[in-house]
Amino acid sequence: MNGTLLAWIGFNVFVLAMLALDLGVFNRKAHAVSIKEALSWSVVWIALALLFNIGLYFWQGPEPALDFFTGYLIEKSLSVDNIFIFVLLFGAFAVPANYQHRVLFWGVLGALLLRGSLIAVGALLLEQFHWIIYLFGAFLIYTGLKMGFQRGDEKVEPEQNPILKMVRRFMPVTQSYEQDRFFVKKAGKFFLTPLFLVLIVVETTDLIFALDSIPAIFAVSKDPFIVYTSNVFAILGLRSLYFVFANIIHKFYYLKLALAIILTFVGVKMILSSIYEIPTGLSLGFIALILLASIGASVLRARRLPEADHHS
Repeated sequence: MNGTLLAWIGFNVFVLAMLALDLGVFNRKAHAVSIKEALSWSVVWIALALLFNIGLYFWQGPEPALDFFTGYLIEKSLSVDNIFIFVLLFGAFAVPANYQHRVLFWGVLGALLLRGSLIAVGALLLEQFHWIIYLFGAFLIYTGLKMGFQRGDEKVEPEQNPILKMVRRFMPVTQSYEQDRFFVKKAGKFFLTPLFLVLIVVETTDLIFALDSIPAIFAVSKDPFIVYTSNVFAILGLRSLYFVFANIIHKFYYLKLALAIILTFVGVKMILSSIYEIPTGLSLGFIALILLASIGASVLRARRLPEADHHS
């Protein structure tokens, strides 16, 4: 128990230290994140996740390490869906490029707290009421099928966000962005800025995504530490991943379909868990194959489209 408690404390201290290093040292000034910078941070976060995975292997053995890696891959692939929404969201609010990193930083910090709470609740529910796993499974299958049949012309309507509406009713909001600030004081009165409203929409959007991704990882492992750490590492790398793929994400045409198949597969895995436990290695292979196939098919489609346009 002491070892586990120390692991929880140590991991969270590490996460807070990395976030402090990120915002307090490398990104103290608001700036537009370049592809090179985003790629560098992406490599750093992926390398840290893999190093943690190796440490987990020597600490707890091959099975927990495989569970972590599978959960990390699931969460990493599902986080791509966040990027689709962030691109649309920042466009709808016309967020300047040099302010986007600040929004995503605080959005990620809020997401970590939110997801930690949801994981704790989910673990407690599964421990007390095993039948909850069937509800989780059915929900994932429903979400996967819905995503699979969803039309590609996705739209974001931030003004329809109920929390955003409530905030606007009780707090005054400035007409324009006030640099990278969330609050300003004018004539002795506090105002929210549009950037804070964007942060609210980012947080509420992540809550919706968390309802899919957290049950999906519980299908791989019931260990809250594995679920939490794999989730956190994937979320920490989300900001840099956004700046890498923001301008090209629309080219991955079949990625949404891949995510739909993965969610449906994980849902089926949860429902069948009492009858037949699909091995984690098999699950990992299937998920990796689906992701690679979708990326390959998207690349081939992108190459053929210019030819089709030329002939037309």
